[in-house]
Amino acid sequence: MGGSDETFDIVIVGAGPVGLSFATSLAQSELKVAVVEQNPLESLANPPFDGREIALTYASIKILRELGAWDAISASDKSPLQGARVLNGSSPFALRFDAPSGSGEPLGVLVPNCRIRDALFKIVRLQDHARLLCGHSVMDAANSHKGAVITLSDGMQLSARLVVAADSRLSVTRDLLGIGADINRLGNSMLICRVRHERAHRQIAIEWFDHHQTIAMLPLAEGVSSLLLTLPSNEADRLLACEDDLFLMELTNRCRGRLGRMTMASNRHSYSLVTTWAHKFWAPSAALIGDAAIGMHPVTAHGFNIGLSAQKQLAHGILTAFRDRRDIADPGMLHRYESWLRLSAAPLYYATNILVGLYSSEHPAARLARHVGLRFGQYVPFVRHGISAMLRR
Repeated sequence: MGGSDETFDIVIVGAGPVGLSFATSLAQSELKVAVVEQNPLESLANPPFDGREIALTYASIKILRELGAWDAISASDKSPLQGARVLNGSSPFALRFDAPSGSGEPLGVLVPNCRIRDALFKIVRLQDHARLLCGHSVMDAANSHKGAVITLSDGMQLSARLVVAADSRLSVTRDLLGIGADINRLGNSMLICRVRHERAHRQIAIEWFDHHQTIAMLPLAEGVSSLLLTLPSNEADRLLACEDDLFLMELTNRCRGRLGRMTMASNRHSYSLVTTWAHKFWAPSAALIGDAAIGMHPVTAHGFNIGLSAQKQLAHGILTAFRDRRDIADPGMLHRYESWLRLSAAPLYYATNILVGLYSSEHPAARLARHVGLRFGQYVPFVRHGISAMLRR
């Protein structure tokens, strides 16, 4: 097919969970959609475990259920989150977030990223309106008010009324469309693995801002947790290369024995931490969703939730325009999408960056400030209850 041309209504670049969700959201229309993905079809059909557990809010669960993906995920892959604790250094004090008393509902649900991708891929693959083009990278993109054309690595050119970039926070498509972004390379990496442990986690997540490191303990099945260790990249690389016994010994020491004796329950994975905020979320005949628009710091575990809500908002605008026989790349509609996303995501994005800066600083004033801040959050009910409500919404 090298050098051939094809025309679509919408071309989605990136078959991650947000890109696949967007393709699924368009399923009830007659729009002709292409999904371009640089990875081979085999990696989408059988996505490997990548270490990442996604903390889904109830709003996200509702969207996944509407798309048909939630019920396609095995119950054994869904881990209820009954509460969370935030710790600072060696202080025994913890800021507590718990599920509402008597509600019987958890704060949220943890699901492996690969299981979400798998469920969405199977839905998209069965849809007649969407065509998967795997194993292709985007080499060039041109857009105007009349439409967009992207050139793939095999020479194929795809014309579309609208191109939607969903290809990671370091999006090549975003750059080719001439949309700039604030990119903050933090110099840290997140090392992730699952462990079995002897002490019960009681479905309580722990976010521990310790000195020179941050540890998150996410409760999965009984006696199993996902551990996320944020360290300077050179330290993370060193731990990644350690033999299992040495790695577990150091991990136990870093966790101060909180989970008791541990054994490995998965391979280790490492990810460089980068946050991004695109200067615009749309351009003529183009839009950004997911990490291509906003790359959140993972400490809030809200990046995917924002991306899932944003793709739904954009899909609603497109489907409404299509139903009313209006332009699916209408600048007014795309501008409203951008305004909605900025209003929804900006407070959390910037607050998270401030929080990470405060809790990763080793300055004595910062240590005192975060200790005071945690106590303030615990004893001022509207702060704690407000955050809990955000987690459940």
